[in-house]
Amino acid sequence: MPVRKFRSVEEMSCDQWYAPGDPRLWDAMAAVWGFAASASQMRFPPGVYKHRSIEESNHLRDEWEAASIRRLEEERRR
Repeated sequence: MPVRKFRSVEEMSCDQWYAPGDPRLWDAMAAVWGFAASASQMRFPPGVYKHRSIEESNHLRDEWEAASIRRLEEERRR
């Protein structure tokens, strides 16, 4: 995707917006989600988790982050 610069808001066109139901909207969303997945190295298990305290929640998040970092380091070694 090219980078465009604008000197003012008036120079920006609204051609990037899709109407609800436009088939191109789904392609645009898939492209954004694909980019986000490739740009973000952190992986967290899906779902909703209940915790008794903020400390318990932070501990689980720390475990997930550590696992993501280990996986990233292993991929970089290859």
